[in-house]
Amino acid sequence: MKRLRKLSEGRKMFFSVMAIFFVYAIIFILFEDYDRLYLQPFEESSDWHLLIFSLVVMAGLGWLLHRYSHRMDERIHQEQAEKQTVMRRELTQNISHELKTPVASILGYTETILNNPSMSDETKQQFIHRTHAQAERLTSLLQDISTLNRMDYAADVLSFERTDVAAIVAEIIAETEPALEEKQMTLHNYLPESIIVQGNPSLLYSIFRNLIDNAIHYAGNGTTVNLSATQEFHHWHFTLSDNGQGIPAEHLPRIFERFYRIDKGRSRSLGGTGLGLAIVKNAVLLHGGTISAHSSEGKGLQFDFTLKK
Repeated sequence: MKRLRKLSEGRKMFFSVMAIFFVYAIIFILFEDYDRLYLQPFEESSDWHLLIFSLVVMAGLGWLLHRYSHRMDERIHQEQAEKQTVMRRELTQNISHELKTPVASILGYTETILNNPSMSDETKQQFIHRTHAQAERLTSLLQDISTLNRMDYAADVLSFERTDVAAIVAEIIAETEPALEEKQMTLHNYLPESIIVQGNPSLLYSIFRNLIDNAIHYAGNGTTVNLSATQEFHHWHFTLSDNGQGIPAEHLPRIFERFYRIDKGRSRSLGGTGLGLAIVKNAVLLHGGTISAHSSEGKGLQFDFTLKK
């Protein structure tokens, strides 16, 4: 099965059609008449001519299929390469744009401090705090880029092990409790006591941490976040929802794109990197799951996703 998955689409088509022809040839040799019930030697020369003709036709079709499958593979490979080139160019431009803001801020604050030795200690302290905040934002951005690169280019080397998702979520809730209290938000954790999946602990942490952080940043003060899970045959189905302001429906298809922001200025002011939901989607897919978002403006946002057991 693993070798079959590695075959290109063209090769799969070629081998499938050739297998059909091969089965046809075997049936023809065994029962050259549709009403024959047992194997008999061919008695007429026309039988042999028909068999040879069929084999020649099969060989010719096989050659044509081989050429067609090769061309199809080349076209698919070229289209994928062009698409990846465009995506890499856009990603590079986005990364460059996102890095400029914190770097420019850090340089601006530090240059101001260096060029004004008579600056008051209070003002200097404010600038140092702002510089530190921008450095933290830069660190978060680089960490998110590193996480995405690992999933894009080194997914095969990621280690998967038995992991308790419920324990990871409990840890995240403890870590985010101060932020929840600051915004007077309530998080209801309805997960079972233990949810065991075969996964990468670091990426599973990223899924739930980014979704909860997203709710904290954008749901609004005084809102409620609910997290629940139901067990199905091959996977766990998770739902994380809030009763916040929601997002317009036209933005839903793009919220998992890298660096996509509904309100760019607001997102940056809240410390978002623009990569959180992209990390969530990629990590869910790597764990054999799917994810979707549902929202209507003013009625909150809900994420539904699955993780294979």
